Amino acid sequence: MKIHIALIGILMICLMAGVASATSTTTPVPTSAATVSAEQALSQVYVSSVSVDPQEFYPGETGTITVQLTNTGSQDVPFEHADILDSQNVYIPDETQNPYQVLTYLGPGNTMTYTFLVVAKPPDGIYYPVFSVASTNSQSIIYPIEVQVSSTPIQEVISQEPQNFAINETDNVTLQITNPRAGQINNTMITASGPGISINPQQVFVGTISGGSAQDVPFSITPHQAGNVTFTINYYNGVMNPHSDTLVLPLNIGQGINEAVPVINDLALTTSDGAYSLSGDVTNEGIADANGVLLSVESPAQAVQPYASYAVGSLTANDFSSFTLTFTSSDLSAVPIKTQWEDDSGNTLTTVQTFDLRSLASALEAGSRSSGGFLGGSSSGTTGATGVTAGSAGGYAGARGGGLFGIGGGRGGGLSSFYPVIIGAIVLIAAIVLYVKRKWILGKFRKQ
Repeated sequence: MKIHIALIGILMICLMAGVASATSTTTPVPTSAATVSAEQALSQVYVSSVSVDPQEFYPGETGTITVQLTNTGSQDVPFEHADILDSQNVYIPDETQNPYQVLTYLGPGNTMTYTFLVVAKPPDGIYYPVFSVASTNSQSIIYPIEVQVSSTPIQEVISQEPQNFAINETDNVTLQITNPRAGQINNTMITASGPGISINPQQVFVGTISGGSAQDVPFSITPHQAGNVTFTINYYNGVMNPHSDTLVLPLNIGQGINEAVPVINDLALTTSDGAYSLSGDVTNEGIADANGVLLSVESPAQAVQPYASYAVGSLTANDFSSFTLTFTSSDLSAVPIKTQWEDDSGNTLTTVQTFDLRSLASALEAGSRSSGGFLGGSSSGTTGATGVTAGSAGGYAGARGGGLFGIGGGRGGGLSSFYPVIIGAIVLIAAIVLYVKRKWILGKFRKQ
C-alpha cells in the first residue's frame, strides 16, 4: 500500500514539472503593421521626373509633357483626374482624349507615368502649365512645369565657296547650319540639287544639332552649265513637328583658280591689200597649261587670209607667244579677239577680249607704232571638239609652242618680230670684223 502511494506521488511530481516547462517556452503571437493616414500616405508620393518635348516649341506646335510620380511609402495611394491645367498658352487640345480621369492605385515603391498631348500657342515666351492629380482620400498634388515657346528660326549660310566656279571644274563649298534655339533639332537631312550640276554628296544625314551649336556640311560641286544649287534642309523640332528650309547658291561662272588665263597684249596694226594685219602677244597668266591655243577675230570684224586664225599650240603657266591675225572691219572701236584652248581634262574653253584699235589706226596713218587700248572682255566655257580653219597658201600658222622670243613658232610668229634686231646685230658684227681686220684689208687693196 505504501508502495502504491509512493508511485502516485512520483507521477504527480512529473506532471507538474511538464506543465511548468510548457509554460516557459510559449512563442508570443506577432502583431500586424500599423496603417498610416491618407494624408501621411500622400506625403510619401512625389514628382520624380518631368520632361517636355520639344524642348522649345515653335508657336502653334504640338508636343508632350511627361510626368512621373513615385511612391516611397508602405501602402497603396489612390489617384484620379490627372490633368494639365490650362495656362492659356499651353493646354490639352481635347480633354476627351485624356486617359487619366479614371481611378488608379500607386503601390509602395512603384512609379506611375503620365504623358499628355499639348499645344503651344503664340506669342513667344515662357509659360507654366500646372500638372494636377487628385487623391481620393486626401488632397491633390500640384506641380508647375516650365514650357518655352520661341519663333527663332535655324540659320543656314554658305560659309566657304570659291570666288568663281569654272565649267567642268570641281570646287568645294561648305554649308553651315546654326541652331540658335534653346532646344535641339532632330533627324536633320540635307539634300543638294541643281540642273546640269554634279554634286557630291547629294544627300547628307546630320542627325541632331544641339541648341546653341552649329554644324558644317561640305559638298563638292562641278558645274557643267550656269545655274543654281538648291540646298533643302529637313528637320524635326521634337518628335512630331517636321520643318523644311531652303538655301539657294547661285554659281558665279568665271575663270577658275586652277585654269589657264590667256591674256592678249602688245598689239601692233598694219595694212596690206585692203586688210588689217594685227600682231601681238598672248600670255598664259594662269597656273595651268593651255593646250591647242587658237586665236581668231569675232564679228563685227571679218577674218581674211592669210591669217584668218592663228594656232599657237601649248602655253605653260607664265609662258607667251606672238601671233598675227588678218581681218577687215569698218569699225575699229571694238574688235573682239577670241582665244580658244583645252584644259588638261580635254574641255574646250574660250575667252573674248575686245580692243579699241582706233589709236593704232591713227598712228598707222602717221607712220608710227602704238599699243592698242583694252576695253574689256568676257569669258565662257564650252565642252566640245576644237575647230581650226586652215586657210589657203599657208592660211593658218602651224601649231607651235610659245617660248621665249617665239622661237619654234609658225609663219608670222615671234621670230619675224625680231628681224630688225637680228639685222642690226649682223650689221654690228660685220662692222666689228671690218674694224679689227682693217689693216689686213687695206693691205690687200694696196697690193692690188
